[in-house]
Amino acid sequence: MADANLLLAVSGILFTLGLVGVIVRRNLLVMLMFLELMLNGVLLSLAVFTQLLGAEAGAVLMFLVFTVAAAEIAIAVPIVLLLVRAGHTLDPGAYARLKG
Repeated sequence: MADANLLLAVSGILFTLGLVGVIVRRNLLVMLMFLELMLNGVLLSLAVFTQLLGAEAGAVLMFLVFTVAAAEIAIAVPIVLLLVRAGHTLDPGAYARLKG
């Protein structure tokens, strides 16, 4: 149980670091990395709860979230690279005109 509490604390720290990084940083690629850090914090807490409760559904949910995260990065990184190629900057404020 103490290990579970430690792992939950680590997952909370990972999520908080990711959230602070997304809010503070002004670089699109770094923001994507911090989003992944937040997602890894959530996955770690999900793994802890799955092990504590012994539910197989949590493991399946973890696999689905992991798959969606991989697809997100596979789509987001090329989009960011195309934006950088067109705008020559990684500052998300430079792309404010793309709002609908």
